[in-house]
Amino acid sequence: MTLKFYMTPGSCSTGIHILLEELELVFEAHIVNLLAGDHLKPAYLAINPRATIPSLVLDDGSALTDFQAIAWWLGRSYPRRQLLPEDAAGLARVQEVLDLAGREIHGQGFTRIFTTDRYAADPAEHAAIQAHGRELVAQGFAAVEPLLAGRDYVTGRFGIADCALFYVEFWADRIGVPLPEHCQAHYRRLLKRPAVRQVLAEEGYGAMLRNM
Repeated sequence: MTLKFYMTPGSCSTGIHILLEELELVFEAHIVNLLAGDHLKPAYLAINPRATIPSLVLDDGSALTDFQAIAWWLGRSYPRRQLLPEDAAGLARVQEVLDLAGREIHGQGFTRIFTTDRYAADPAEHAAIQAHGRELVAQGFAAVEPLLAGRDYVTGRFGIADCALFYVEFWADRIGVPLPEHCQAHYRRLLKRPAVRQVLAEEGYGAMLRNM
């Protein structure tokens, strides 16, 4: 059975898409149109009752439905690619960056920017909520910044934490949130990787790459 990857172009699933391409895995890609409500339809809820993306259906038919879970599974399942460090300090750094990217920058910051109505029904409050979201995003990147000092990648070599960090850096770039120096260098470095460029082209960002 082939891996089945449920994704939305330009979303957090882009980070997992990059990992799948870096590993050169064979998988079926299924687009989940969030705007059309595909994530709330019975067929998708049968795979992921949480109605979130990404989801990865494994060879045995079971599904992983969380970015961190999928990333860790890929890193542990293909150890020869060394997407996870072997030492405890390196693993701790990976978890720290996964939490900063996923729980803080994405979960607290970008959700206020992209899904403002979750926080207030009154449109008059939306500008303030989005401004707060930008502040939280900036604070998150400020926390990541010293972790990248003197390093090309989060743990010194490309791994799962870099893909988590990349998708929030990509969002920041798209909406004009300034990245601190080391985060900006990390983002530009990943944009040069063939798998990253392939994924962005496949997800509809080919024109952006041509302009860089």
